[in-house]
Amino acid sequence: MSDPRIEIHSGDITKLRVGAIVNAANERLAPGGGVCGAIHGAAGPELVRACAAIGHCPIGEARITGGYELPAKHVIHAVGPVWHGGGEGEAALLAGCYRMSLDLARDAGLESIAFPAISTGIFGYPIERATRTAVDTVSAWLKENDALERVIFCVFGDEVERAYLAALGR
Repeated sequence: MSDPRIEIHSGDITKLRVGAIVNAANERLAPGGGVCGAIHGAAGPELVRACAAIGHCPIGEARITGGYELPAKHVIHAVGPVWHGGGEGEAALLAGCYRMSLDLARDAGLESIAFPAISTGIFGYPIERATRTAVDTVSAWLKENDALERVIFCVFGDEVERAYLAALGR
């Protein structure tokens, strides 16, 4: 039975009114393509400046900034691994992104967070493996923490939605 605090939302993560949305970021925290580009575009130039002030985030970790022009109060920038076949610690690094993002949301006193499918775009992580890691990590974190009322997996496309539903056992 999956945790009732976990939701799936199909749509644009930049439109969600939550405590934090998670950006599938690169190590330089620079604007990129996909979800990263959309978040930077919607948040405005203040986000670029805030990320430049942080400077760098290692793979498997996350950093938090304000949400600026977004409906979300904050953006958590999580740097997922590039897929190299699964033998280079990708699952542990991906799980680290989710755990650190949840910890940052809790520590900021937030009640909700929305995740994209980290590392599944240009980083090439297979969607089924990525969603299983995401769901398992979030579920385990929620069993030990009651700070967050809602954790949203924001999906784009039927294939990604089916993968999350399967990982959640729904």
